[in-house]
Amino acid sequence: MYDVIIIGGGPAGLTAGLYAARGGLRTLICEEKVFGGQILMSYEVDNYPGFPKGISGMDLMDNFIKQAEKFGVEMNYEGVKSIEDEGKTKYVVLSNDTKLSTKTIIIAAGASPNKLNCPGEKKFTGKGVSYCATCDGAFFRGRPVAVVGGGDSALEEALYLANLASKVYVIHRRDQLRAVKVLQDRAFANKKLEFIFNHVVKEIQGDKFVNGVLIENTQTGELSRLEVEGVFIYIGMTPNTKFVEDLIKLDEDGYIIVNDRMETNIPGIFAAGDIRVTPLRQVLTAASDGAIAASCAQKYIEMNF
Repeated sequence: MYDVIIIGGGPAGLTAGLYAARGGLRTLICEEKVFGGQILMSYEVDNYPGFPKGISGMDLMDNFIKQAEKFGVEMNYEGVKSIEDEGKTKYVVLSNDTKLSTKTIIIAAGASPNKLNCPGEKKFTGKGVSYCATCDGAFFRGRPVAVVGGGDSALEEALYLANLASKVYVIHRRDQLRAVKVLQDRAFANKKLEFIFNHVVKEIQGDKFVNGVLIENTQTGELSRLEVEGVFIYIGMTPNTKFVEDLIKLDEDGYIIVNDRMETNIPGIFAAGDIRVTPLRQVLTAASDGAIAASCAQKYIEMNF
C-alpha cells in the first residue's frame, strides 16, 4: 500500500514526489516515457527562478530527479492503463497489468502539443522549433520567426513574440483566422506581424539550427521558402487524460477540472500541471501545482486514515 502514487514524471509529478516523500509518505512515480517531461526539449531555460545564467531543460530536470530520489521517491517506468476508486483505497493499473494500491493519487501526466509531422520538426525541436513562446521566445530577440496556427494560442504567442523578434510570420492553412475578434484586431494592427494565409509548412530546414521553412500554397501547390530562425507551432494541445475520462471530471477540451487544492471530483485523487485547467503551462506553475497537490494529499491522509 502506497500513501501516494503519482502518474507522470514531469515537473509537476517530480515536485509532488519530492514534497510527499519529504513529508514521510511512501511515494511512487509512474512514468512510461522519460522522466522530466516536455521541458527536456528546451535547449535553455532562462525564466526558472534561481538560475540567472539559464539552464538547459535536461539539466534542470536532472536536478528535479536527483532531489526527489534523495528523499526516497520510488520510480516506475511502466505506463498507467487505468485507475480505480474503491473509496479509501485507490488502485493504479499499470500497462503490464500490475495493480497497485494506494491511499491517494496525483495525476500529473501532462498535455502533448499537436505536431505538424513534417520533415525537420523532430530534428530541430529545441534547436529552433518550439511549442512555447513564453519558454523560448527570448532566444529569438531581434530574429525572424514563424508561428504556425490561427487560433487564440497562435495569436497570443505571435503578439508576445512581436515584442522580441524582428519579424513574425503567421502561417495558417485557411483563408481566415479562428481566433477571437479582439485578438485578431490586435494582431492585424501589429506591424511586426505578417500573415500568410492558405499555406502549410512542408519542411523545417536548417543546419545545426533552423534557418528556414518550406511552405506550400494550399490552392495552387506552389512552394516557397521563408528565412526564419525559429518556428513556433500552435495547432492545439491534447491532454493525456484518455485513461481517466470515464472517472474524472474534465472540461470540454479534455483537461482535468480541479479546485485551488488540486482536488478532482473524486476524494483522494488530485491533479497537477499541464493536465489540469490552468491559464499558464510552465515549469514553475507545474512545480507549484505539484507542491500543493502533495501537501493536500498528505492532509487528506491525516484526516482519513
